[in-house]
Amino acid sequence: MLICAFGALALAGCGARGSETKVDATSPPRNPLEIAVRPDLMRDIKVGEPEWREVSATLRVAGRIEADETRVARINAPVSGRIMDLDVIEGQAVVRGQVLATIHSTDLSALESVFLKADSQRQLAERAVVRARQLLDAGVIGEAELLRRETELQQAAAELASARQQLKVLGVSDDGLKNLQTTRAIDSLIQVVSSISGRVLERKVTIGQVVQAAEIICVVADLSNVWLVADVPEQSAGRIRTGKAVQAEIPALPGETITGKLSYVSPVVNPETRTVRMRMDVPNPERKYKPAMLATITLLDSAERRRIIPLNAIVRENNEDNVFVQTGPARFELRRVTLGPEFPAGRALTDGLRPGEKIVLDGAFHLNNERKRLLMQGGAEGA
Repeated sequence: MLICAFGALALAGCGARGSETKVDATSPPRNPLEIAVRPDLMRDIKVGEPEWREVSATLRVAGRIEADETRVARINAPVSGRIMDLDVIEGQAVVRGQVLATIHSTDLSALESVFLKADSQRQLAERAVVRARQLLDAGVIGEAELLRRETELQQAAAELASARQQLKVLGVSDDGLKNLQTTRAIDSLIQVVSSISGRVLERKVTIGQVVQAAEIICVVADLSNVWLVADVPEQSAGRIRTGKAVQAEIPALPGETITGKLSYVSPVVNPETRTVRMRMDVPNPERKYKPAMLATITLLDSAERRRIIPLNAIVRENNEDNVFVQTGPARFELRRVTLGPEFPAGRALTDGLRPGEKIVLDGAFHLNNERKRLLMQGGAEGA
């Protein structure tokens, strides 16, 4: 009887161990991060290893087209006065030296009067020196008198040079000064001319308007070369260097991509916007790129080989990145991983997976929802 009892216990023990090895694949596992999937549902899940790819990190920022500041001229009124004639409109093409406006100025008249007076005094001083030299040779006067008259000539010449320079600053040409000396006629009209060839971007005045000296008449820009400008957030500015490759798309010109390199990166951060200004020079021979056009700029890093996890494989849980790792034919475990920068194909894997491990590449979101549902169901049954 004792032998039979031991035999019965041994059979019972074998039966218990046999029942433990026959685990139902659909039964919820004890680990809350694991989930078992029915075999018929596996066809909706794509499983595989992260791929090695040649990728380049990118940064996309909003940008805009601006006129090249080195090719922009702000044409100012040289003197205060009234606009008598205005020969340009916005958008008009102009050439260097073209007359843009005519100003009537009493200040100009006063300066011309000073110039003529200084010229007359210089002529008188010249004649006085010539006469003094003749008298010195005749023994009528001494050398001291000649020196005095020569000093007066130098002073008169300096005053004339100063008056001449003031008129030239106002835009009076050398020919105009010669004509003034010849005719001795004061003219209160002065012409404002363009200092560069380009196109009028802005016209700031109207006919009859009274302007002050240095007030802007119009803005002229040479648009044969423009700037592509963007303000990059401070936290991303560490990746930006002069010479970095750039691609840009302009919504106003669909299907066209601008490629080039950064020509300038600001050495300072804007304290108000916390951004760093960058720009790229863009040739514009056809004038199709217009100032204020919006653009989307993509900054490209050099290519490198990285393991890439598709975005559909990433599960955000408790502010952490996770993936479902396959632990059996129909079992998966949610595991935290460390991911690097994002690329068009996905995100770079930094840590968290061993070589050869397979993960859910597609369907991770729905798989995680099912895992949560089973945990809630198990909790409700336990309650």
